[in-house]
Amino acid sequence: MNTILEQITEAMEKAFEASGYETRFAKVTLSNRPDLCEYQCNGAMAAAKTYHKAPIQIASAVADQLQGNPLFAEVSAVNPGFLNLKLSESFLAGYLNQMQGQERLGCQPVGDGKTVVIDYGGPNVAKPLHVGHLRAAIIGESLKRLYRYNGYTVIGDVHLGDWGLQMGLIIEETRRRHPELPYFDESFSGPYPQDPPFTISDLEEIYPTASARSKEDPEFAQAAHNATVRLQQGQPGYQALFRHILSVSIADLKKNYARLQVSFDVWKGESDAQPYIPAMIQSMKDQGLLHESQGALVVDVQEETDTKEIPPCIVQKSDGASLYATTDLATLVEREKLYHPDEVLYVVDKRQSLHFTQVFRTARKAGIIRPETKLTFLGFGTMNGKDGKPFKTREGGVMRLEHLISDINQAVCQRILENREISQEEAEAISQVIGLAALKYGDLSNQATKDYVFDVERFTSFEGNTGPYILYTMVRIKSILARYQAEGGAESHTLREAQSPSEKDLQLLLARANDSIAAACAEQAPHRLCQYVYEVSNAFNKFYHETKILGEEDAARQQGWIALLGLALKVLEDCIDLLGFQAPDKM
Repeated sequence: MNTILEQITEAMEKAFEASGYETRFAKVTLSNRPDLCEYQCNGAMAAAKTYHKAPIQIASAVADQLQGNPLFAEVSAVNPGFLNLKLSESFLAGYLNQMQGQERLGCQPVGDGKTVVIDYGGPNVAKPLHVGHLRAAIIGESLKRLYRYNGYTVIGDVHLGDWGLQMGLIIEETRRRHPELPYFDESFSGPYPQDPPFTISDLEEIYPTASARSKEDPEFAQAAHNATVRLQQGQPGYQALFRHILSVSIADLKKNYARLQVSFDVWKGESDAQPYIPAMIQSMKDQGLLHESQGALVVDVQEETDTKEIPPCIVQKSDGASLYATTDLATLVEREKLYHPDEVLYVVDKRQSLHFTQVFRTARKAGIIRPETKLTFLGFGTMNGKDGKPFKTREGGVMRLEHLISDINQAVCQRILENREISQEEAEAISQVIGLAALKYGDLSNQATKDYVFDVERFTSFEGNTGPYILYTMVRIKSILARYQAEGGAESHTLREAQSPSEKDLQLLLARANDSIAAACAEQAPHRLCQYVYEVSNAFNKFYHETKILGEEDAARQQGWIALLGLALKVLEDCIDLLGFQAPDKM
């Protein structure tokens, strides 16, 4: 179905055309003066320059054409040439009744036939998730859901950091501790043990120990380097040990991402890109793109329009080793081969902007992607503490993600116990649902590209623009609908014309659901959806406080309100699912 804004715009275009003016001036927007009107058109101001007429003269002619149009209760032309619009209550109710019968609230499947790969993970294996992984996971998961809701085929890729020296360090430290293991026996012909020789806790201790040892012991550092080379050359024992590292790490990562309700369709890593590197580099050589710089092979990516220097992209180090750029380029080769994507979207720290500029330009020059393929870098800002600096533990270290989630849940649980008579066990269960909403909404309600202050006290508040406030509103709606059914109320699916300003305000907001969801996807801006959800919650609560829904004696009017509440709940449920969390049945 056409969105409500599209239908209003279509009526406005016909009115402009009937008045003798071009339809390009008929753009309709939400009113920036809701005290005066609901929608507005300022096209007469621009048309005045083209037609050499007073703006109010053009606006008045268009307004005359719109008189009697069933979409509008009021159309007025006001100086110096604005068109103010108020929708008719009957059209609005009819639109909402149509919308609630549509799949996905009437959102058009604009992405049908298009494929998007979203890279929004990036954790290193053998290391715990920490707060630095939070934003990529939360923002990326929301964008994945938004794209799918709008009809796209989406592949979410975790893109693990699972190659390079860190693997050699772990292998060499394991060899140092357990030289008797068959992975280090050159004469061992297999098969290697199915069970890994370490747990995730072991790995999380082994890697930092090995890393510190390599800085103090040159001999160990060289041995780790040699282990890395042997792994990359396919030494069977090291390959088997590498597979153990992956299996143990991925199992733990999946468990921790699940706590965030974040999932990936593809669990690939840098290692998966390695087979594509030799042919990719040879292709670049054949095209004459590579040249030597201090022994390394590089691609010049500077463009004439650049206002600052963009260094060459280093594709291969002087010793023949690969870099992040090499792996990212080879990963694009693989993604093109496997998925043929229309867009590849990277949800990454904005401090990596230069790196991705180099990679994207190299990929285009080398023909790794098709000319029409979009490469998008969504660089997110930093999550800071109240001191304005990157978020740390009280001891000054980087906080593990599971500890951050626990802190949020505990804060929510404490608030619940302080304000409600509820068992500790039930409070803890509910706090996990509310805590996730507090965490995700607190992050997503900020524009992704900007830094923000992580404030547990503010995020867990049940008042204001917070996740718990949104959930509390939804639980209130659920409670009313449950009581209505328990009292034998007739099931209703038909909304009626608004009878009060607060009812119409709520209806107007619900009518914008599909526009808001589509815009959040098109602009890759979950914060816009957060703002919409907050506005809907405020509008519902105002309507609720002014209306005795369950006490209404007029059955038809009450049924209309119940239908309105059902749609409001459906809109809120769809929207928070797109943000990556759900509402409990009670709070």
